[in-house]
Amino acid sequence: MAKRGTTDLSLMIAVDKPTGMTSHDVVNRVRRIFGERRVGHTGTLDPLASGVLPLCIGPATRLDNYLVGHDKSYVVSVVFGAATDTDDCDGEVIRTGDVPEEVFDPFFATTFVAGLVGKSKQLPPVYSAIKVAGTKACDAARKGRIIDLAPRDIEVFSAELLGIWGAEGVEPPRWDIAFAVSAGTYIRALARDIGNALGCPSHVGALRRTRVGSIGLDECVSLDVLEEIGQRAALDPLRALGYRFAYVDDALAARVRNGNVLAADALALCERRCADATSELCACTAGVRESCEAPQPDEVIALVHANRVIALYEYQFDKHRWKPRCVFPIGVIRGCSDL
Repeated sequence: MAKRGTTDLSLMIAVDKPTGMTSHDVVNRVRRIFGERRVGHTGTLDPLASGVLPLCIGPATRLDNYLVGHDKSYVVSVVFGAATDTDDCDGEVIRTGDVPEEVFDPFFATTFVAGLVGKSKQLPPVYSAIKVAGTKACDAARKGRIIDLAPRDIEVFSAELLGIWGAEGVEPPRWDIAFAVSAGTYIRALARDIGNALGCPSHVGALRRTRVGSIGLDECVSLDVLEEIGQRAALDPLRALGYRFAYVDDALAARVRNGNVLAADALALCERRCADATSELCACTAGVRESCEAPQPDEVIALVHANRVIALYEYQFDKHRWKPRCVFPIGVIRGCSDL
């Protein structure tokens, strides 16, 4: 008998989160849409932010731990002249200052933003979900305590100035910037540090996440659309995971569902020819090729049967075999070709 609030659904979707909602608000809405209590997101977005929010539903929530750590892309408005306690416009203003004229110089601004590309150390915002000794920094900050956070290694892969605003004095001075960054990078901290480097306070005025790993805005649905189409919004988890994979027949699938280890030569590894959604119009085998590279130590792959992901297996190099990491008895559906 199914537990209360559970269904036979097992899938992955991506929602275009609207501003003003927390990620947990979106999870609750998705629970109501599918009638399934097992819903989890793979990376929090602040209420201020909108954009790509991947979610897993049903047993597919076990994929959550394998869908973190992806690079991300954003479009952010960096507002100059004021700093806030949260480093975004939802916080209280704690400092104001004059904005240097060079902020409005297109050549200077373009050159400055381009110079943000590369590896660096970043001090996370005080209001962040980072835990120190079991306590979230944001929870401590709300109680008036400041946790000493250590700088973290981050990388900005690309940074492009999209526009300069506020030169006429009608609106606050701001830069709109498109970023592609490594996992763990705080855009609020980037905005704060841009102002510090220019000698004036700054904060995030608006933020939109445009990509998480291989999932872009073009693969997201609004909550209203999700209400209408339900599981037809399912995505292919193979693309989201980015792992190599293998197709298994009925006999091997039965062994996999029982959690058996598999000999190295039991699986023929495959990989995708393309990584972008527009090049892969469906979850069929058209964009698949056999992989020539041998299994790597501790490599995790996905196993596919009847067009569902039924397990994740890890390679034990010293024993020349695959061992189960995560098994999905009913499988995770791979999406529909009509979306």
